[in-house]
Amino acid sequence: MNETGNLKIKFTLNGKPIEYMVKPNWTLLDLLRKELSVLSPKEGCSRGDCGACTVLLNGKPVNSCLVLAPQIDGKEIVTVEGLIEDKEFKALKETFIEKGAVQCGFCTPGIIVSAVALLREKGNPTVQDIEEALEGNLCRCTGYIRIIEAVKQAAEKLQKTS
Repeated sequence: MNETGNLKIKFTLNGKPIEYMVKPNWTLLDLLRKELSVLSPKEGCSRGDCGACTVLLNGKPVNSCLVLAPQIDGKEIVTVEGLIEDKEFKALKETFIEKGAVQCGFCTPGIIVSAVALLREKGNPTVQDIEEALEGNLCRCTGYIRIIEAVKQAAEKLQKTS
């Protein structure tokens, strides 16, 4: 901690090592969007209810609005920007387009991050698995049917290429 009360943290963001001075009360979402210009996590509810700010923290989906920036010291953070070359992301991107699972797009990054984590954990998820993995991500536009179909279809594509 320095004289202003800021803390120096080190973490990995989308594969790149980062050192940054943070205020103890900053959230991970504040750090990403306001300080590091990583814009895929969105500020929706700021209470952990909507999932628009979902990122991977050491491989697990978390609401970045609920994680304090000092808590990520020594950890790995991955956002949609860090998934662009990922096979699960590529499959999801294709199927979301094919199924028309994207409408306004505000919730899409959080949903994609949650879906990538699911596909990494369970290569062939059931519809119930998909519903459970996405239950923390709210979408006001789609009604979820196309999103669930897109995740299922992406899993099937990935199974065929494995």
